[in-house]
Amino acid sequence: MTEAHQIPQDTADDRLIVALDVPDALAGLKLAEEIGEAVSFYKIGLGMLTGGGMALANELKQEHGKRIFLDMKLFDIGQTVENAVKGISQYDLDFLTVHGDPHVVRAAKQGAAGKDLKILAVTILTSLERADLDDGLILPGDVPEIVVERAARAFDAGADGIICSPNEAAAIRALPNAAGRLIVTPGVRPAGAESDDQKRIATPASAVAAGADHVVVGRPIWRAEDPRAAARAVVAELRSPQAARPNR
Repeated sequence: MTEAHQIPQDTADDRLIVALDVPDALAGLKLAEEIGEAVSFYKIGLGMLTGGGMALANELKQEHGKRIFLDMKLFDIGQTVENAVKGISQYDLDFLTVHGDPHVVRAAKQGAAGKDLKILAVTILTSLERADLDDGLILPGDVPEIVVERAARAFDAGADGIICSPNEAAAIRALPNAAGRLIVTPGVRPAGAESDDQKRIATPASAVAAGADHVVVGRPIWRAEDPRAAARAVVAELRSPQAARPNR
């Protein structure tokens, strides 16, 4: 690679988390190497757990200096969650998701005690809308209202941050107990990208302007003809005036 085509070391922006929703660790590592220094933060989810996901997380963290978001969405009785998080926390990763039920959040925080692992609580999945909640016998009401209430209760239980759609970021950021907490938004799509199975989406700039600390982008980057260029385009948008938070 010639010097003219090298990516500056400061190109990456930690606010962008790229979801490695590819079949296995080998494909994930190949993609990360292709993207190079354009991305510093990766999400590894449940779909890759049996495809070497933990090994990939460890390699990207320890050998490539990347930050890692382990998206496991844990849910179980308290003791089981605590034990699982205690084991995961030994890997020196950065973020871990659990469901936002207060007993789950409290157990996860106990399991992560003494470690830098941030516990992020899932509110309502960005692939769900009111009809899906009805199917699951979830409390009646507008989805945004339920998301904000779940976020508030998760914060009270000690969550370091919240996973929510960009549509609810501003309302969660306005909560009194949101000060100093993280908001991470999946369901982020650059303008013109396909929505796929996401139903509550927004652009990277609008998500950050609404209060998100990090945006998660997957398919629009790893399905792109040039994933590195696609990642750099998202970073450029995150640094644009449109991404500035009002009254900050």
